[in-house]
Amino acid sequence: MDFNGTWKVYSEENLEEFLKVIGAPEVVVKMRKDVKPVMVIKQTGRDFTCTTKTPFCSRVNSFTIGKESEICSLDGRKLKCTVREEFGKLICETNKFTSVREIQGDEMIETATAGSVTFISRSKRA
Repeated sequence: MDFNGTWKVYSEENLEEFLKVIGAPEVVVKMRKDVKPVMVIKQTGRDFTCTTKTPFCSRVNSFTIGKESEICSLDGRKLKCTVREEFGKLICETNKFTSVREIQGDEMIETATAGSVTFISRSKRA
């Protein structure tokens, strides 16, 4: 599994509904729906640093597979999570949502589920 690199989001499904379900402020929902972020992922063994960049802000989150970490959402909220790896997929579980990130061909697909809402993000290496 090689997540290293710069990834440009080109497609997102159900973003607005997902953000509302996880309790993002309305201003974040409005701002984020017109912005496709860039993600820079640095992987060293089981350690990851993920930087999410938009024209409005950047957030850096670091985690180690199998250890509890604290991640910060784009609106500044902090969430505890544990990331595990299964069959080349990164699975992040918080008390608000579960996210599965995987490489399919030349794309990175993220599927995040909160309640009955599923958000899908598709990225390509920049």
